[in-house]
Amino acid sequence: MGDAEQRRYPRVVPPRGLRVAWQAGTRRAVSYLESMGLGGLFVVTGQPVPIRSMVKVLLDLPFGEVRARAVVRRVSPARGMGLEFIAMAQEDRARLTKALQPMLAA
Repeated sequence: MGDAEQRRYPRVVPPRGLRVAWQAGTRRAVSYLESMGLGGLFVVTGQPVPIRSMVKVLLDLPFGEVRARAVVRRVSPARGMGLEFIAMAQEDRARLTKALQPMLAA
């Protein structure tokens, strides 16, 4: 697959049941994650928003909340959407990094 070569950061399968709250325009939803990494997420949703849409995300991780802004880079109809992080506070990135470390080491 060519996708792996384009990624700046490795993706991991998140713990079962981990969800993300997201908002695109006036649309809000809570969805499960298929994969996650420092560069972005794949959100499982039957109704993904269009490519290049701006999305606000909120992850509730063991080390605290992670808030970020992302852009839709990939859409799989009826399956979900791939989001790339475009803005995240330093504290949020630190919490995300801390949460990902054990999964990356596995």
